[in-house]
Amino acid sequence: MFRIRHFIFLLLAALLFAGSASAQTPPKTAAPADAAAPAPAQPAPEITMATLRAQAALLPDTVNADEDLAKLNEVTDQLSGQVERFVAQRTARLADLNARLGELGPAPSSANAEDADVTRQRNALTKERNGIDADIRLARLLAVNAQQQRSELLAERRAVFEAQLFERSETPLRSGFWDKAIAQWPTDRDRLQHLFDGVMRGLSGAGKQWQLGLGALASAAAAVLLLWLLERGLTSVAARFFPAGRLRRSLLALLTVAVYVVVVGGIATLTWSWLEESGDWNTQSTRLGVNLVRLSMYLAFVVGLGRSLLSNARPSWRLPPISDDLAARLGPLPWLMVIATLAFGLPVIVNDVIGAPLNSVLTNLLPTATFMLASLAGLLLMRVRTVSVEKDASPDASAQDRSGASAAASAPTPAERPVWVGLLLGLVAVLLVALVVLVLVGYLAFARVLSGQAAWTGVVVASAYLLFKFADDLWMALLSSRSHSGQRLQRATGIAPQLLDQIAVLLSALSRAAVFFYMLIAFVAPLGSSPGQLLERSGRVTGSLKIGEFVIVPTAIATAVAVLVLGVIGLRLFKRWLENSFLPHTQFEPGMRSSITTLMGYVGLVVVVAFALSALGVGVNRIAWVASALSVGIGFGLQAIVQNFISGLILLAERPVKVGDWVVLDTAEGDIRRINVRATEIELWDRSTLIVPNSEFITKTVRNMTLANPDGRVLIRLPMPLTTDARAARDLMMSACVEHESVLEDPAPLVRLDAVENGLLVFVMIAYVASPRMVAEVRSDLLFAVLDRLQAAQLPLAVFVAQPGTAAAIQPMPPQAVAEPSPTPPLSAAAPTSATAGRAGPGVA
Repeated sequence: MFRIRHFIFLLLAALLFAGSASAQTPPKTAAPADAAAPAPAQPAPEITMATLRAQAALLPDTVNADEDLAKLNEVTDQLSGQVERFVAQRTARLADLNARLGELGPAPSSANAEDADVTRQRNALTKERNGIDADIRLARLLAVNAQQQRSELLAERRAVFEAQLFERSETPLRSGFWDKAIAQWPTDRDRLQHLFDGVMRGLSGAGKQWQLGLGALASAAAAVLLLWLLERGLTSVAARFFPAGRLRRSLLALLTVAVYVVVVGGIATLTWSWLEESGDWNTQSTRLGVNLVRLSMYLAFVVGLGRSLLSNARPSWRLPPISDDLAARLGPLPWLMVIATLAFGLPVIVNDVIGAPLNSVLTNLLPTATFMLASLAGLLLMRVRTVSVEKDASPDASAQDRSGASAAASAPTPAERPVWVGLLLGLVAVLLVALVVLVLVGYLAFARVLSGQAAWTGVVVASAYLLFKFADDLWMALLSSRSHSGQRLQRATGIAPQLLDQIAVLLSALSRAAVFFYMLIAFVAPLGSSPGQLLERSGRVTGSLKIGEFVIVPTAIATAVAVLVLGVIGLRLFKRWLENSFLPHTQFEPGMRSSITTLMGYVGLVVVVAFALSALGVGVNRIAWVASALSVGIGFGLQAIVQNFISGLILLAERPVKVGDWVVLDTAEGDIRRINVRATEIELWDRSTLIVPNSEFITKTVRNMTLANPDGRVLIRLPMPLTTDARAARDLMMSACVEHESVLEDPAPLVRLDAVENGLLVFVMIAYVASPRMVAEVRSDLLFAVLDRLQAAQLPLAVFVAQPGTAAAIQPMPPQAVAEPSPTPPLSAAAPTSATAGRAGPGVA
């Protein structure tokens, strides 16, 4: 733990270093007042053929170093951009000249057939057009030549690299290898001494040795202190302010890596800037300083990545599924990677600075041996298994152990090791064996490249794992239906929870695919490759992919998907605003509001799909061809679908039925809940949903119970014997209707004697309710009430009784039968009591 005196000491050291830096920095001359004023914007110079030729002349003839490769790519890209702008400018002028020549028409066969001014004008326009066309062709030829030259130079560099990679030298087991290295050492020593003298000359201008040493210690102490404080501060901030769940773990790990890179890179950059301004540095020492700053940032990235993934200080925040003991034992692994990276990076940097390779011992053997030792140390760390001893809480445990009664129970049990750990151990062991064989055979360059790529692969895989976790946790925290933001988005847009989860999973998969794509690109990148080179490689890969006549452009696909997703979300927000904010303030009824919202949704979806196709590169002419092809399909197999679609539009426009109407279609009777583009949903009395094609409402007879009158009618038919007191029965039925709270007073209920059939009096009871949806419930209540009143008044109903050998006879049902119902008779003996419901209307029985 850092104490207060440690903090004060480090602070004083940092202030002393800053004071010495300011004292050694030469004063700068103040700029004049008018120099600070911004210069007026100059118009972009016109691109001419001379400009293009001058740009093409800047292409390097050879590509030996990374700077030459960067210059080659930069000059080629600039030339391609200038050619595109040049061709665009000249194409507009060429189109104008062709239009003017078209107005003049073709030259006549006879020279005297037209005016001399017209002929002179045609000749001038033709000459200018031919010159512009020749310039366009020449400019495109320059761009093609530049691309070919870049391809040839890259192919030559790959060939040289492969030749050097698989070049076989003397084996280190023979004395010839060491004799050659010893013979080359004086030359290497002179080059290194020249580089060292340049560095010391640059440092001499920055101060004395004790000041530089103190400044280096202060910089290192400041970096350690800042990292310690920021790491603890990030943990506290993450625990208090980051959203609960897995996102806070992956986000904290990602921010930890960023903090390491920013702090170390910032301090290294500031230190080098001060040293560069204070001292006299030559070209080699300047390149060395810049490369060392980049190397320090990469080393900080490796250490931050290892600490964030292992997370030994906070095991509950650890991302990989490893035990605490294994994570603690792997704690030195990031520092082993730092040592291996230094062994690889320093020879490469020195070779690049001095412009000539050092001897094979320093360039190939030493980095490979360092990597092998680091890998062996990591292998030993991972081979140690976690053991846990079961402790007995009884006081006689030691006696039992001595007697051997519980020796098996108290024996240490090895913890189960993850499968990926075993696979990693196997790969490392195989790699070590392969490196030993390559070194002993003499392929030192190949062994160095293989070990370097193995270390780079480990860093890339660890970085990809962190990004995989972060991408998955980010989308799940933002869009999952179980997260707070997802629930707010669901309430704002009305998206179903399942759809939100599907979108989150889909975006997580796309993000992981993008990370995997860049991981594959990084695998083939050299150690310490800059982000610009990585993006340049990805730009070339993601430009376009041609398969036969089809050209696949990943950026266009991503744009189309983004337009489609954003368009659908915006359409849902617009429909929600239209339904909840705008339409309620209009005079439209609820059914008309629902129809307008649905119709606007269809129109908006068509517009969104059209924009997505346009972003994908599908023009209007191609859409016309697709429509033509669909028309042929419509003629054969899509007639029913199109018919239902058109019928749905007619229903939304003419509105013979609307949402909320009670309709009767054939034997179906229910409430319209939704009118879709193909079918209409009807909710029946038993809460089930009947899906009816829209064409049924156009081609068949539909009874709309609530179109003109929303009242519902309850109709009950009761057969009674001829001996029944008809007036008393009518009064009982009328009292049951009047006393029911749901029966309307206007129109008033009525009971009438409808007919005398087969020796029966048929009574018809009609009552009106507020809605057809109440008919079934009110009819049941009235039947119960009428039967109770008939029983109390001892007025019998009529039943069918089938006697053997005779026809069915009608007999009166005594009151006792009503009080004590008999078992359910067969269907042929059912009582002829019927009840139907319908819309109120004059003269309807």
